[in-house]
Amino acid sequence: RFFIISVNVIEARQLVGLNMDPVVCVEIGDEKKYTSMKESTNCPYYNEVSFPSETLVIHSKNLLRSGTLVGTFKLDVGTVYSQPDHQFYHKWAILSDHDDITAGCKGYVKCDIAVVGKGDNIKTPHKASETDEDDIEGNLLLPEGVPAERQWARFYVKIYRAEGLPKMNTSIMANMKKAFIGENKDLVDPYVQVQFAGQKGKTSVQKSSYEPIWNEHIVFTEMFPPLCKRMKVQIRDSDKVNDVAIGTHFIDLRKIANDGDKGFLPTLGPAWVNMYGSTRNYTLMDEHQDLNEGLGEGVSFRARLLVSVAVEILDTTSTEIVSSTEVKVEPVSNISEVHLQICCFNIILSSPQSATGKVEEFFLFGAFLEATMIDRKIGDKPISFEVNNRCEGGTESEEDESELIQNSSDEEVEEDGDLVSVSSTPLLKPVITDRNYFHLPYFEKKPCIYIKSWWQDQRRRLYNSNIMDKIADKLVRSKCSICMGWEVEAKEMCCSAIGIVISIHTYSACSLQESMSQQAKTIRTQVKKKTVKDKLKLVLNFLQRLRFLADEPQHSIPDVFIWMLSNNKRIAYARIPSKDILHSIVDEEMGKDCGKVNAVFLRKGFGPAGWTVQAKMEMYLWLGLSKQRKDFLNGLPCGFEENRAVKGVGLQSVPPISLSYNMKQVFQLRAHMYQARSLFAADSSGLSDPFARVFFSTHSQVTEVLNETLCPTWDQLLVFDNVELYGEAAELRDDPPIIVIEFYDQDTVGKAEYIGRTFAKPITKMIDEHYGPPRFPPQLEYYQVYRGSSLAGDLLAAFELLQIGPAGQAELPPIDGPTDSERGPILPVPLGIRPVLSKYRIEVLFWGLRDLKRVNLAQVDRPRVDIECAGKGVQSSLIQNYKKNPNFSTLVKWFEVDLPENELLHPPLNIRVVDCRAFGRYTLVGSHAVTSLRKFIYSPPDKNAINNWAHAGTHRNTLAVLEEYNLKTLSNEDEKDSKKKKKKKKGEEAEEEEQDESLLDWWSKYFASIETMMEVRKPIEPYEFDNFEDWLHTFNLYRGKAGDDDDTSLTDDDRVVGRYKGSICMYKLPLSEEISRDAGFDPNMGMFQNIPHNDPINVLVRVFVVRATDLHPADINGKADPYIVIKLGKTELKDKENYISKQLNPVFGKSFDIQATFPMESMLTVSVYDWDLVGTDDLIGETKIDLENRFYSKHRATCGMASTYSIHGYNVWRDPQKPTQILAKLCKEGKLDGPHYGPGGRVKVVNRIFMGPTVIEDENGLWFQVSQECYEHLALTVLNHWEDIPKAGCKLVREHVEIRPLLNPEKPGIEQGRIEMWVDMFPMDMPAPGPAIDISPRKPKRYELRVIIWNTDEVILEDDDYFTGEKSKKMSDIYVRGWLKGQQEDKQDTDVHYHSLTGEGNFNWRFLFPFDYLLAEEKIVISKKESMFSWDETEYKIPARLTLQVWDADHFSADDFLGAIELDLNRFPRGAKTAKQCSIDMVQNEQELPTISIFKQKRVKGWWPFILYCECLQGKVEAELHLITAEEAEKNPVGLGRSEPDPLEKPNRPDTTFLWFLSPLKAIRYLICNRYKWLIIKIILVLLLLVMLGLFLYSMPGYLVKKMLGA
Repeated sequence: RFFIISVNVIEARQLVGLNMDPVVCVEIGDEKKYTSMKESTNCPYYNEVSFPSETLVIHSKNLLRSGTLVGTFKLDVGTVYSQPDHQFYHKWAILSDHDDITAGCKGYVKCDIAVVGKGDNIKTPHKASETDEDDIEGNLLLPEGVPAERQWARFYVKIYRAEGLPKMNTSIMANMKKAFIGENKDLVDPYVQVQFAGQKGKTSVQKSSYEPIWNEHIVFTEMFPPLCKRMKVQIRDSDKVNDVAIGTHFIDLRKIANDGDKGFLPTLGPAWVNMYGSTRNYTLMDEHQDLNEGLGEGVSFRARLLVSVAVEILDTTSTEIVSSTEVKVEPVSNISEVHLQICCFNIILSSPQSATGKVEEFFLFGAFLEATMIDRKIGDKPISFEVNNRCEGGTESEEDESELIQNSSDEEVEEDGDLVSVSSTPLLKPVITDRNYFHLPYFEKKPCIYIKSWWQDQRRRLYNSNIMDKIADKLVRSKCSICMGWEVEAKEMCCSAIGIVISIHTYSACSLQESMSQQAKTIRTQVKKKTVKDKLKLVLNFLQRLRFLADEPQHSIPDVFIWMLSNNKRIAYARIPSKDILHSIVDEEMGKDCGKVNAVFLRKGFGPAGWTVQAKMEMYLWLGLSKQRKDFLNGLPCGFEENRAVKGVGLQSVPPISLSYNMKQVFQLRAHMYQARSLFAADSSGLSDPFARVFFSTHSQVTEVLNETLCPTWDQLLVFDNVELYGEAAELRDDPPIIVIEFYDQDTVGKAEYIGRTFAKPITKMIDEHYGPPRFPPQLEYYQVYRGSSLAGDLLAAFELLQIGPAGQAELPPIDGPTDSERGPILPVPLGIRPVLSKYRIEVLFWGLRDLKRVNLAQVDRPRVDIECAGKGVQSSLIQNYKKNPNFSTLVKWFEVDLPENELLHPPLNIRVVDCRAFGRYTLVGSHAVTSLRKFIYSPPDKNAINNWAHAGTHRNTLAVLEEYNLKTLSNEDEKDSKKKKKKKKGEEAEEEEQDESLLDWWSKYFASIETMMEVRKPIEPYEFDNFEDWLHTFNLYRGKAGDDDDTSLTDDDRVVGRYKGSICMYKLPLSEEISRDAGFDPNMGMFQNIPHNDPINVLVRVFVVRATDLHPADINGKADPYIVIKLGKTELKDKENYISKQLNPVFGKSFDIQATFPMESMLTVSVYDWDLVGTDDLIGETKIDLENRFYSKHRATCGMASTYSIHGYNVWRDPQKPTQILAKLCKEGKLDGPHYGPGGRVKVVNRIFMGPTVIEDENGLWFQVSQECYEHLALTVLNHWEDIPKAGCKLVREHVEIRPLLNPEKPGIEQGRIEMWVDMFPMDMPAPGPAIDISPRKPKRYELRVIIWNTDEVILEDDDYFTGEKSKKMSDIYVRGWLKGQQEDKQDTDVHYHSLTGEGNFNWRFLFPFDYLLAEEKIVISKKESMFSWDETEYKIPARLTLQVWDADHFSADDFLGAIELDLNRFPRGAKTAKQCSIDMVQNEQELPTISIFKQKRVKGWWPFILYCECLQGKVEAELHLITAEEAEKNPVGLGRSEPDPLEKPNRPDTTFLWFLSPLKAIRYLICNRYKWLIIKIILVLLLLVMLGLFLYSMPGYLVKKMLGA
């Protein structure tokens, strides 16, 4: 099955990193798609859809920055598909770092993920408010029940050993290796590969071994609980060219874990898991290799693997933990396992006990009681059957295999006292049954097989599975009993099933089972006859859980395979689960087929015809411990003797090789084949020529062939005389063999084509029983006919098996002879079994035919409709010219027919359309079979109900009640075609900007109604109006052969060749005279009174297209360029010139007027195409609306009624008829008394009084009272409650917008998006309507955001203080950067505050951000080209968010990012008044703090924190935000930064805030004078002293000499 996976990446938040440029990568399988790159942000906004893929493996999102992985989120596609509606909508995925599991959360990605298969209907949930969606913790992308905070865990998959591997080389290659190398090695080099959560791990390769031993474990590191539910374990054969899969097994982690209070982590084994796949004979080109890959049901045992799974939760706070998540493969110690060597039939046991359970000897016995329905294509060569459940290394050659079959069948040999297994039956030549089938002559002698094998004893697990399977089966039978109305029996079965549920915990200690037991105890005490249906619904909730628990993942006994062999070739097989035939001494634990005779159908496990049965076996199977095998024959039909291969004393324990029956019973089978319905269409005409072939034992008979029908009524009795059945009579009475009924289509040339098959069990009457009530005669029952796994019709029949005594057939109930001479010797169904008939009249309304396609290349010109039911019918009048008028001239005709009194047995009604051509030729155009006539049965109205209505309706409604009612229905989604979207009555709900009436428009009403739907949250009622088929029904006409479910090339829509419009009314005769006595009753129209004429009528059709959502990408860039195409009849309107570039959610806001003529032009097609510059435009999707049904519907779907009557403004009444005129017309058509308008705002219709407003509002907004205008409000009040009017009342269509799916014929069944639209229709003979209301998209309003950065404080200091050189002192050169989201290229920076030593910065700097804004959607609109090669601009709608960042300026390296704050302009926390009051709590606790909107507040000033990683305070900024319109900005211009006009003052910065190399003298002044002034003075003084001292010392000697010499 193919799927479309759609991923819409909306935005990311709280990404861990500095000033990153994030990109989101979506990886599905081997395919990757990337979003665009967003610059310099940790909160990017994308709203981009990745191109869907049809591959399902692992789904992951990787966040990349310049090749650096930021975080990863992994999710299994199966997890998405298991969600409600198969999707996650607007959920936040948690990103984690797989390279460092100790790092914690790396951010969040908001996205939508949907997985859509054929036929899946995905509903888009109501969009929550922005506040709710911003609650990340409350909207995580996790399945229900998974905790928000997941832990890292290690998953240990231990691989010990494998057994029974097949050879992976041909016999020729093996002989060549033996000849050249001289060694006879095992021909396989196995290794094990495990896949989990997108990762792979492999063991080492064991060379040449059928029994490899690895003793290794593969370690995966993943979040727990994992979002990937399955592990894929695969044994592969290593090859130099290409590795090949030997076998695959999936481990479902949900089945080996329990999340309850007494739960446990995923734990498996050590246990053996069995692998199945293609046959064990190796071929170079194995066409069934997919089976070995795990795709499809395996047809043979391939290998078994000893494996265990364990999970360890990691403590990420530990310092010893390894943070990487790479897959590791490590050796482990050998498990204390039994050394088990299997070689042909020799078993050697070295230990009685092992870690995987005690090894026990098991015994499998099988008896072939019957082999019939063998396909004659096999030929008449001898046939044998082989049963096997053992694993043996390699495979014998075909010669050895055939020799083994021959020897084991002829004689039994005793070796060492052990039993040698016999796995095959003797070869036997088939005997002809009829033209299509053989059977084997297993009459008195029934061959047997028996096999000994040794397995680990895991019976207890299989016993628990059988218990739960039986409980589930009993619950299903209870449901069927209730559906048939057997409440008493259902109550007993329900209580009995609940009782078994209660006893579950005695067999297993699973906490889930214990909780189910406690719930069952509570429910059983409340089960009563009246409440059994309700309580059974609760009990049936257990059914799914029971089926889930019953699938045991740890059982060691392989399934049993039964093969049919002919000419040494394997022809067909059957696979029987071992638990189904497992023996136990407790009945509840025994397998459902153990010790019983069951029908086994052999089929081909390969090829397209998987439903083809090659043989039907009646088999007896028993599997259990050898020591318990004394009872293995107890379930066989009695009256046999055992034939053993070896005669002698003391060999009673040797099983028989055949059974000889000396007791047989003779029966007569009577198959009462009454009719079939809704059979598979096997001919190109869309019909079949069906007949049925009935098989019972070795007998078969066929019914007559009925030509050209899908609902044949054979009314035929098939008698099978002298049917010999072996066994005791009592056993055959309680459990007779099944009857197989096959249906074929008879072709004039070639073999009959298979249609389907069903099974039945006859009611058995023995000789000593009386043929009478309650068992006889048998009642007709419906049997479902299957074609493979798909339903192919129903059979209505009864079967009885009558024992023939010694007196022969004279004792049997007599059979009436043929009653119809035209049918020849065909026996009819007897009167006692044939349903009791009553006379019915069927009235047929012939309205018209639509959209008839060509037949044999010729157009249909003169069609006619033939109606047939139970052999009677009527023909419509002939349409003389289909092109001019496709309606019939005579509307109503009728015929009388005898039908069963039981409505369930009513035959189908066949509708055929034929084209009357020249020379009396009639060509079949198409046909339709109405399988259920129940909804067309006329039921007279209940007078008591009418009186009760009238009584209950009097004086009930008041004005307040009506207003409350209107408010509730405001948000109701009407029907499949409509969703009510109306203006709220309470003004406080609207935006403040829209309080002024002049500012309100249609979009105000649209968005207000969306808010109402979010608040009320009522469920959608998709079929409230039943597609407007209240009296005029549409029947699709089919022609052509039907396709199977697996045939994707042919669908039912491809077989539709036209539509027949009409209706049917049937009632039992005689009819009550009171109906025909009604005034105005027209006997010619029968029950179709008061219907309009079907003459052509001219209509003005007004189509309003609002928008499209979630369109399928049509371009390679993952976008589309959509535009609208409207087609009605031959008129086609293309809006190609107004295509919307690169949008998947385009807003069209268009209206189109088309004049059409009904019925010729009644099918409206609204298509969305993708515009392409080169080549033809591609169809994205289309929706079709039948306007005719709406136009004539009693729900009045021509123009939806508004909730209020307005004569002006945006909500003006748009219907040309006023409410009073509409109400008067409805009362006249319904023959109702009224309306009568009274004082005080009262109006009376049919004894029902309504209250309404008595004042209206004029164009100036003044309220005044005008009696005539008040009548319109009163009439509208009645119309809004028209469904409450008795007899003629029904719900009228209100003002609405339809949400319709878009479909593409090339992708049938898969939605391509949705379109929101509605249609108004106005007859041209009525007053012309007013101009169409304006729904053109709102133009975004131009605003200018002025942001003044005043100051910063406590900004983190990054650089060393170069003035002092001390590293302990830090400083920063601060500047602030700002931009609006989506306008990163227009980012603006302040000047730099240099050398801030305290984190304080002074700027007085103004940013100017002009932008276009949509108030209703709260989005900024940006139009720009994606690249220089783009043809035109693309419009983006982005949330209004202001980003402010603080940076540290560096001149010789990149600037350092310090912190940021992002403010949602619609809701952000109010700024703190002072820097001290500003804290990080303003961001972390944003949900708890009151928020403001700049669009309401207009001007805000305060302090906000700069943060990093959402947890570190990096600084504070004082800013002022001022929002003004573009007109105001033009009147009062301001300058950027501190420029003119209206310049800001220069900041009062400290003297140190300058750039040193531009002012060196200033730098020296501050560097030396300010900081080292006293030090310099001291140094100068010291220097002066030193100079003085030096001068003194220098001059002292001279002075001394002068003094001494007296100079």
